[in-house]
Amino acid sequence: MSGYVLAIDQGTTSTRAIVFDGDMQIAGAGQKEFRQIYPRSGWVEHDPEEIWDSVISTIKMAIREAKIEAKDIAALGITNQRETVVVWERESGKPIHNAIVWQDRRTASYCDKLKRQDLERTFTRKTGLLLDPYFSGTKLSWLLANVKGARARAAKGELCFGTVDTFLIWRLTGGKVFATDATNASRTLMYNIADNRWDEDLLEILRIPAAMLPEVKDCADDFGVTENAILDAKIPILGVAGDQHAATIGQACFEPGMMKSTYGTGCFALLNTGSDMVRSKNRLLTTIAYRMNGETTYALEGSIFIAGAAVQWLRDGLGIIDTASRTGELADAADPTQDVYLVPAFTGLGAPHWDANARGAIFGLTRNSGRNEFARAALEAVCFQSRDLLDAMHKDWKGGVESTVLRVDGGMVASDWTMQRLADLLDAPVDRPAILETTALGAAWLAGSRAGAWPDRAEFAKSWKRNRRFEPGMDEKTRTAKLKGWRSAVKRTLADV
Repeated sequence: MSGYVLAIDQGTTSTRAIVFDGDMQIAGAGQKEFRQIYPRSGWVEHDPEEIWDSVISTIKMAIREAKIEAKDIAALGITNQRETVVVWERESGKPIHNAIVWQDRRTASYCDKLKRQDLERTFTRKTGLLLDPYFSGTKLSWLLANVKGARARAAKGELCFGTVDTFLIWRLTGGKVFATDATNASRTLMYNIADNRWDEDLLEILRIPAAMLPEVKDCADDFGVTENAILDAKIPILGVAGDQHAATIGQACFEPGMMKSTYGTGCFALLNTGSDMVRSKNRLLTTIAYRMNGETTYALEGSIFIAGAAVQWLRDGLGIIDTASRTGELADAADPTQDVYLVPAFTGLGAPHWDANARGAIFGLTRNSGRNEFARAALEAVCFQSRDLLDAMHKDWKGGVESTVLRVDGGMVASDWTMQRLADLLDAPVDRPAILETTALGAAWLAGSRAGAWPDRAEFAKSWKRNRRFEPGMDEKTRTAKLKGWRSAVKRTLADV
């Protein structure tokens, strides 16, 4: 059997497709950005057809660069932006509305209403999540209420709901398979993570018909085969996981206490807690890390909505940098006597604050503040938020996390300046892997191992290699002062202060 495995990494701002060879090295890749649609302040949408087109075009790019044919691929894995909601017609496959993106905050008032009804504890007990617009359930409820006839059609089984993975599986298999995996299901606010099933009580609260929900499978499972007319080959789809879970797998964080943090559009830290479903007392999320062979592994997660998106804002919104790759260089040249803090609450604040109504702010500006100081503030904001997550994890789980080395991935980790500042502010070592495409690698490993073309879990973990370790070098006085300034800035940004 061929060792080639194709991974689709469908992200928030772009889609990537990567062909890995039998040695789990990148043989070919393709990437394409797509539109970000902002109908109102705090609303974020994608066109599902543009996502679909980007998937097909990047697959063809990757296969062409790898100098192979689609029939040479042993298996396909999918990883995706989580929580983003797509609803389409079962008969035609046509979406009834733009996808509502995980960053979208339009259901903030609905979440507040459910909280006032004292329902957050019910949702948290069953799903491990908090009542926040971030998750899929309230977005789906909004669509059913605001697209004419949608709720009645959904009840009749005429409409399908899915996160992006489900939509892609449906399209790739020509509508033959309607399924998701346990990790994506666990982020919908509708899935009971203890019982591993859609929860009837939560569906009733949200007024969502069960008829429109997909089957939930393991992460490494049979998700059908691609239609020959689409890719000129029948490729088995054998691995699916939400992006942060796929990155956890790609970083080989298979043992309790292992921790990874992904720095993409947002930032997401996951701490493996094994079979122990830890209930956070510090407003972290309890989530399914992965499910394999019917066995569920849990994690604590901290979610930061804005990480690389802050750098994108500097480039595209303010126009003060020309390329994202220059941000570290500019930050290094910033005036060390200026304490400029950016709280990037452009779409609210995530963990551990969960303030959907907070908005971004900059503190400490002087007449001499310029693009260097803005660049440093944007990069440091990511590091400060990571420290907030780590502190919350320390309080929630005492299983050795305080000595855990952080494994990092995502586009931002290519910046040495950012990774060194991260180690400095965490006061902990940070490991950057040799293969930075760990999200795609995780999806590929799920599919490749299921196909028997790639090694098992133990051998895969042994193959993980580090590119560089960043050791903390900042003195305690400086770190304490910086953290104090950050926490003051956050406090002044929170909507309820």
